[in-house]
Amino acid sequence: MFTRLSLRLRIFLFFCLLAGGAVALAGGALWFGWSRGADSLPSAPFLTAFLIFAFLNTGLAVAVWLLFDEHVAKPIGALAADLRLRAHSGVDRPVDPQVARYLGDLAPAAQAVSQTLSTSVLDTASKVARETERLKAESERLTALLTEIPVATILLNPSQEIVLYDGQAADVLSQVAQPRLKAPLADYFDPTAFFEAVGTLSDDLPEAAFTLTDPTGVHSYEARVKSLAQDGHVLLIDVQSDPRQPIAPRPLVFDFDLIDPGERTAIKDTKLRDLCFVAFDTETTGLSVEKDDIVQIGAVRVLNGRIVKGERVETYVNPGRPIPPASTRIHHVTDDHVAGAPDIARAGKDLHHFSRNAVLVAHNAPFDIGLLRKTAVQSGVTWDHPVLDTVLLSAVVFGTTEAHSLDALCERLSVTIPPHLRHTALGDAQATGEALVKLIPILESRGFSTFGEVVDATRKHGRLLQDLN
Repeated sequence: MFTRLSLRLRIFLFFCLLAGGAVALAGGALWFGWSRGADSLPSAPFLTAFLIFAFLNTGLAVAVWLLFDEHVAKPIGALAADLRLRAHSGVDRPVDPQVARYLGDLAPAAQAVSQTLSTSVLDTASKVARETERLKAESERLTALLTEIPVATILLNPSQEIVLYDGQAADVLSQVAQPRLKAPLADYFDPTAFFEAVGTLSDDLPEAAFTLTDPTGVHSYEARVKSLAQDGHVLLIDVQSDPRQPIAPRPLVFDFDLIDPGERTAIKDTKLRDLCFVAFDTETTGLSVEKDDIVQIGAVRVLNGRIVKGERVETYVNPGRPIPPASTRIHHVTDDHVAGAPDIARAGKDLHHFSRNAVLVAHNAPFDIGLLRKTAVQSGVTWDHPVLDTVLLSAVVFGTTEAHSLDALCERLSVTIPPHLRHTALGDAQATGEALVKLIPILESRGFSTFGEVVDATRKHGRLLQDLN
């Protein structure tokens, strides 16, 4: 139990024990001296001496503890956090010797170890980079080939969740909602005909044709399904393109780790790496949840410890009222930007669909999610997603005495926010997502591997922010 307490708290308790022990010993000595004098000595001087000693001793213990906490405990915590950054999040920057200047050679020694390991990592990274470039070239060649074929391709795992889609498939999926990896096929199409076609597949009939329709029945497509044995199915959708229009590149979006859907577990017992996250941010007319409105939404998706390239939400939102000039000076969103934008009912519903079966992640989440929940009735949705707040995650990893603003967190994690994207919804959402990606391995190294364990850890810092779970 004692070992699970933070280092600073353990040191504080140690000094409390010293102070209490000294007071107890002094009290015992004074009592013994007084008792030896029997009734000939008055007790008042002994009691006064004891009280004065207890007061001065406690003050001395507190003063020494404060010095020890400031110059030993805090630097050790900061140095440990720095080393974890280098070990688990790829942050490569020198250890600041001033942080631990009272700890002798500890900081220079940590820097030496870090540099030695970094050299080895860089050698490995250069080999990986060369292989990555080769694979990238092959991927671009495959993308170019698929672009010329008028067939949209979607790969489904055995749970009928999307594992891969090409650009043409993205166009088809976008007719219903934002394309998403790991999304069930039923989020975009009526699955009845699909399952009927799958039921006809056999060794003699490896492919079946059918008509695919969206849930509203507005759009329909001629499609074929092929079995991939234990790996699921590939769905091929015939699409018509205008031959007069130039064909734009259509990159593939995929994550083959999703082929094995794994076992379903309760959210609190699910490992962080197995969760889907949506990091999002809003820009608003002001800083009041009750009185202000959203003018811009940005969001990115995080799967298997990485941001899914190409899956994002970026939209202006018409608040139905003028944007105050003071707010525009911060986020640069003007009335002209939102004039033809969707209202929050439409934009909120789109973000809700994009966030299905995901953990919402935001920096200072109570504000952003409070605005969404305020408009839930208008959007016709319920914002009951599990939530993580990067302010609280930062407190868990780096301690409450550090600064936890988005800028401070990103600087600590070596996440770069281009100046022109700071205080834009998508720019801040991207930064939050990148920070989350770097925080996850550090949290795991600290023993917080499941969602429930992380939430329990953040609740210890509940005085910072409201618990939305």
